[in-house]
Amino acid sequence: METTPVGSATSSASTAANKSQELDKADFLKLLVAQLRYQDPMKPMEDKEFIAQMAQFNSLEEMRALNKSFAAMSDFSQLTQASSLLGKTVAIRTDDEHFAGTVDEVRRVEGAIKVIVGGKAYDLSTIHQVASPQAEGEPADDGKQEG
Repeated sequence: METTPVGSATSSASTAANKSQELDKADFLKLLVAQLRYQDPMKPMEDKEFIAQMAQFNSLEEMRALNKSFAAMSDFSQLTQASSLLGKTVAIRTDDEHFAGTVDEVRRVEGAIKVIVGGKAYDLSTIHQVASPQAEGEPADDGKQEG
């Protein structure tokens, strides 16, 4: 009798669980063929069961496509938000730094949208204040109104 250590049985089960969450069309077709091959010839599966399985798989594929679309839309929204900061003065606050600087560039760094301030990349979440750039020669608005 062959025994398997508990730790490796658990890791094998976890690996199998992760794999089962990543079924694609090829895996689905393999399962379908296996069901047909090993079904009881005296009690064959009904076509309704196959249709239901195909519908479930199609729904799963559509949800995956929808998730990809939402992720792309969210990514584009972040890029648009960040690009609206170009040339503006922002207050950056991280664990190590607190300063204000001008957003020089927006780029994707390791899959995340970042603003470049002073040659360094920062997450959008580190921005705590945004101010419009002041035109050269324009007096600072001190809150006083002419009258």
